[in-house]
Amino acid sequence: MRKIIYWVHQSVDGFIEGPNGEFDWPVMGAELSAYSLELSERAGAFVYGRKVWEMMSYWWPRPESMADAHGRAFAPIWRRTPKIVLSRTLESADHGARVIGADLVGQVAALKAEPGGDLLLTGGSAAAAALTDHGLIDEYQVIVHPVVLGGGRPVFPPKDRLALRLVGSRGFDGASVLLRYERAG
Repeated sequence: MRKIIYWVHQSVDGFIEGPNGEFDWPVMGAELSAYSLELSERAGAFVYGRKVWEMMSYWWPRPESMADAHGRAFAPIWRRTPKIVLSRTLESADHGARVIGADLVGQVAALKAEPGGDLLLTGGSAAAAALTDHGLIDEYQVIVHPVVLGGGRPVFPPKDRLALRLVGSRGFDGASVLLRYERAG
């Protein structure tokens, strides 16, 4: 059975966006970039909520002029990897993406039962919260960056308590830290 891995960047104070929606603070140093690319290469599909999908589907088809080495390396991986969008409002998506709107639990459980690589849920908090509520996320990979945003969108919206068990950690580039968790119990 495939796993769903939630891969997210956060500030030290627990936000994925700043107070004005800014996401200009994660730094992809060489070590973090290499890990991110390896994780992406292994993915059987990328999973996004609507908001992150709109950003990704706008940006990644056209990054050839990027000065950023990580972006140039990720673009071909993004293009060839199947994509799934979790949305109650979209009926279709470009770039060959599949949209799951109705019966989130049933359709995502069916995806997990299919053969293939793990499903990499990237960024966003609403889709992750919905999948967490139904016990569908198998692993949380949180990259903590050395910045305090002082507010914004939290990685985990206020919900019931969720007990997690640390299964690994790793530092990157002398700056950011990966915390890998699974559900406890």
